[in-house]
Amino acid sequence: MLSRLTRPKAVAVCALPVVALLATAAFAPLPFSLAQPGLTANVLGENKGDPVITISGAPTRDTSGQLRMTTIEATGPDATVSLGDVLSGWFATDRAVMPRDSVYPGGGSVKEIERHNANEMKQSQDTATEAALGYLHEKGDVKVTLKLADVGGPSAGLLFSLGIIDKLDGDGSGGDLTGGRVVAGTGTIDADGKVGAVGGVSLKTQAARRDGATVFLVPKAECSDAKSELPKGLRLVPVTTLQGAVNALVALEKDKGSVPSC
Repeated sequence: MLSRLTRPKAVAVCALPVVALLATAAFAPLPFSLAQPGLTANVLGENKGDPVITISGAPTRDTSGQLRMTTIEATGPDATVSLGDVLSGWFATDRAVMPRDSVYPGGGSVKEIERHNANEMKQSQDTATEAALGYLHEKGDVKVTLKLADVGGPSAGLLFSLGIIDKLDGDGSGGDLTGGRVVAGTGTIDADGKVGAVGGVSLKTQAARRDGATVFLVPKAECSDAKSELPKGLRLVPVTTLQGAVNALVALEKDKGSVPSC
């Protein structure tokens, strides 16, 4: 019995279940995903040989500069993430530990999640087109096709809308919306031009700077997250609406007017 053991032996015996529990926790799968900066894509250019934005029914402009949508890369919904993985990711500046439900809110199998993300991307493209054409007061005879391979979800909506506007109208007075810069960003968009929050912005800023961006459009509600690991040389511009995003880019391009900051 425990009462007959010496104190060192008793402590050792009591510690065994704790050690076993910690060892089990270290290797047991946990409900988290590990994320890192993902790809970016210039919506004004081509992606895998095809133009991201194709417009018919109205004259389009040649553009300079870039508008880069940003992504994160996350472990799959069926990946095993251990305590060691979580601790490693927790202290890394180029990785993030995120609840799996926040990365894959719908749950389901890998195929189901891929279908869900593809549907969200299609809906985002349709809404981004509607928001951009509504902003420009374009009629229904203007047709826009958006094509971006291997990316799902709704977070490129703002950049799609800005790309359509730049190709059709630029800054409204003959210049480019980007001012020749590499501008990146993220944010959902609704048909009325309201910008919505997304996830992983601190990783997206790193991806943007890695790919040459000097300006990053971020949903205003996520300013604090965007600033947490902000790379040097990247300027944050908070936005809440498509109109506000256009105004900020025009002010940057013309070097006059107010440009909001986080």
